[in-house]
Amino acid sequence: MRFMVIVKATPESEKQGALPDPQLMAEMGKYNEELIKAGIVLAMDGLHPSSKGARVKFSGNSRTVTDGPFTEAKELVAGFWIWQVKSLEEAIEWVKRCPNPHGGESEIEIRQVFEMEEFAPILSEEEIRYKVAKRAELPNQAVSR
Repeated sequence: MRFMVIVKATPESEKQGALPDPQLMAEMGKYNEELIKAGIVLAMDGLHPSSKGARVKFSGNSRTVTDGPFTEAKELVAGFWIWQVKSLEEAIEWVKRCPNPHGGESEIEIRQVFEMEEFAPILSEEEIRYKVAKRAELPNQAVSR
């Protein structure tokens, strides 16, 4: 099972030019090494604050672009991992071992990623095989260091 593990942003992490504490970076580096050695990391990265981003709102055929920053930091993403683990319970156990991402109040959300086979009720076996093969052609993403 694949899971996206989402580190929620904070008002501090959303500040322009804010960088994590060097001690926290060292602790996260050790934790990430554990994840890599365990063979569960498929991808991971931190994100710039929303002030460097944009949102595209869809309404029928219309598209509206809104530049960041966005309010409600607790609803924004500061970073993520994609993990391959056996269960939600295993993902939870790994997250519980994570250093506190922001030092104070922090939140990490865990969401299961859909597998193509789960779309069997609406896709044919041939369509699923095709989509799985296309996904396998995607270039391997480098893990941030």
